[in-house]
Amino acid sequence: MQGFQAEPKHEAYDVVIIGGAIMGSCTAWWLTRMDPSLRVLVLERDPTYAQAGTTHTNSCIRQQFSTELNIRISQFGAEFVQNLPAQMGHDPRVPDLRIQNFGYMYLADTPEFAATLRANQRVQTALGAETRLLTPDQIKAEFPFYRVDDLTLGSINTKDEGYFDGSTVFDWFRRHAREAGVEYVADEVTAMTVAVDRVTHVTLRSGRRIACGTVVNASGPRGARTAAMAGIDLPIEPRKRLTWIIQAAQPLDRPLPLTIDPTGVHMREVGGGTYMIGGHADHDPAVDFDNFAMDPAIWEDKIWPAIATRIPAFEAVKVISEWVGHYDYNTLDQNAVTGPHPRVSNFLFLNGFSGHGLQQSPAMGRGTAEWILHGRYQTLDLAPFHYDRIAKGAAVVESAII
Repeated sequence: MQGFQAEPKHEAYDVVIIGGAIMGSCTAWWLTRMDPSLRVLVLERDPTYAQAGTTHTNSCIRQQFSTELNIRISQFGAEFVQNLPAQMGHDPRVPDLRIQNFGYMYLADTPEFAATLRANQRVQTALGAETRLLTPDQIKAEFPFYRVDDLTLGSINTKDEGYFDGSTVFDWFRRHAREAGVEYVADEVTAMTVAVDRVTHVTLRSGRRIACGTVVNASGPRGARTAAMAGIDLPIEPRKRLTWIIQAAQPLDRPLPLTIDPTGVHMREVGGGTYMIGGHADHDPAVDFDNFAMDPAIWEDKIWPAIATRIPAFEAVKVISEWVGHYDYNTLDQNAVTGPHPRVSNFLFLNGFSGHGLQQSPAMGRGTAEWILHGRYQTLDLAPFHYDRIAKGAAVVESAII
């Protein structure tokens, strides 16, 4: 529990952030940059982060979205990550990071999906992304290891798209936030007091009752439970996402892009003849918060057949590690929920990232801090992701969900 206090030092805070993983920590860090005088408390139920989505992330970033806002959010994320020392005030302790640009490769096997990739590419390139469309023959020429006879089109971008060291970014958000005076306390919110249109207090499992100016819900898959304490319905649920690291008997002769197969299974380069494979069961229900059990049948029945069909060299592989993480899955549209609640005005959302959280965290934390301090956004306008659309059932249509 390094860096965590046993209890809050004060009875009242300007900002109480529920959840100390990537979203909560980046928001805390941005607040210290914008107004160091604020008193900020981060409450984290599990200071080991053993079950946090941030811990289980595949740590990738892409610009291949279909909406301008999602693209711009990730473009800022790429800029932030690759200028981390400057973003962190030229702290000499902060390392230089780079994105390993093996890119994302979307593979379409129907005319309809190919049309979606073409439409998405037009949006992406208009915003400066270097997305290229490839025919099956072109895919085969650049990446001979793929089977392409069932494909109609591919889409790839190898600039600012691939893997980055998300754990280091997370570590420095936390470290700098604490050094700037943010308190991290190992405790859990069990209740909230709402008076008319504001949360006035949060009650902790320890029994402490803390007054708050603003509450930020950054509690990942538990976001709906946190919102319910303020009388708010939020369509967020935990859903299992499974990851395997495999060793190939015959490693590929060039890096493997993060490939999104038409089956929904995805795979990418790790290095040294090892590869990361991700997917989920065809039946994808909500699960208990503590359910992180692997299901060996998914590998045998779905995942291995899919990767071996797409890349015949993967017929002979060995699983060397595996784990389960949870998406904080937005059942409305698999996009983020941000900004204030329209009635409980000091209750802010950072929820529902549905697998995009790590790459979107720099922009989302910045925007949330701007809203807390100014009541408006000063950089990217995140209003399309506000809760109002949830209340109306008005989905943000993003066609590039994995």
